[in-house]
Amino acid sequence: MVRILKISLLLLLLYGPGLFSQEPDKKINLNGYVSTMQSAIFDSLSGPFIIDNLIHNRLNFKAYLNDNITFATELRNRLFIGDMVRSGPTYSEMVASDEGVVDMSWNLLNEPSFFLNTTIDRLWVDFNYDKFQARIGRQRINWGQTLIWNPNDIFNAYSFFEFDYIERPGSDAVRLQYYPAFSSAVEIAVKADYEDRITAAALYRFNKWGYDIQFLSGYFNSEDFVAGAGWSGAFGSVSFRGEMSWFQPVEHFTDSTGTGIFTIGFDKAFKNNSMLQFQFMYCNNPADYDNFLSFYTGSLSTKELAFSKFTPFGLYSYPVTPLLTISVSGMLFPDLDGYFAGSSLDFSLAENVDFSLYWQHFRSEVNNLKTRMNLGFLRIKYSF
Repeated sequence: MVRILKISLLLLLLYGPGLFSQEPDKKINLNGYVSTMQSAIFDSLSGPFIIDNLIHNRLNFKAYLNDNITFATELRNRLFIGDMVRSGPTYSEMVASDEGVVDMSWNLLNEPSFFLNTTIDRLWVDFNYDKFQARIGRQRINWGQTLIWNPNDIFNAYSFFEFDYIERPGSDAVRLQYYPAFSSAVEIAVKADYEDRITAAALYRFNKWGYDIQFLSGYFNSEDFVAGAGWSGAFGSVSFRGEMSWFQPVEHFTDSTGTGIFTIGFDKAFKNNSMLQFQFMYCNNPADYDNFLSFYTGSLSTKELAFSKFTPFGLYSYPVTPLLTISVSGMLFPDLDGYFAGSSLDFSLAENVDFSLYWQHFRSEVNNLKTRMNLGFLRIKYSF
């Protein structure tokens, strides 16, 4: 399976762009954005600041070769400048790392004060016919139902704190889907990574009592048997969502050393377009982090979503005007004697031009070391 994925991705990378020029009547879409984001990291206003700048360009190419075949390539070009870059090569090496079967992340320039990285995070071809659909290549497989943590998202988990990556990570995978009815689907997906670890699972989704309900089962990271379920629906005007997954090590299949992650959430939209959201997560075996950097920027797997056995989260967003939206959010980590508090402001400067301010504050205690950290971000983004 790993060899097939490697060959398929290399063929798409080498010959995929040639698909665009074979026939003049094919439909081609190109969109993306360009942003500049200034960031500051500090423990207090009286202490030292770490200042960085990120210039980020995303390009999304999609070609509809005919009614049944679609080809896509999406990439990120990012120029990093600032104190984190000057601290040493570790930062640029971390950005350039690629967990896929084929390494498609490159530091094109790597200097002491800046580096330029290009990463292809989508590269797939999609075939659909009647009730069947097949997609092969680097893609996002989204099996999540809740909004903050997704225990069912076993192929490509992400961190809530990574707000600047709205597309979310992808996987090098083969995905087969069959739609027996309008409101139901059967899926089978197989993913491999750079360490030749395999994740393979099947999912069945259907609608009952006004709820989308799903069940999944499979093999996770060549280590665990995984089984899970999820739902999303509403009672009255309140949306009600939940997910649960159990990861049982294959080598200890008959004992109780597994990891269970359970999350449940509620969200409500009001007449003034404001939104209130709560979500709660429980994990019997939360991930063990050595320091704040691994806590914040670590490459997450689905088993490592929880930092504390019980984690509550809340968010409220309010549109002050049609052009200005503010939000506040918070998260508690009782096992780390810590919490997260955040706020954001989004303002539409012009058509397709947005101005954003973000603040993230963390307090925690890891290995008897107390950490207090503030992160501030100012971003201007043009979409096309």
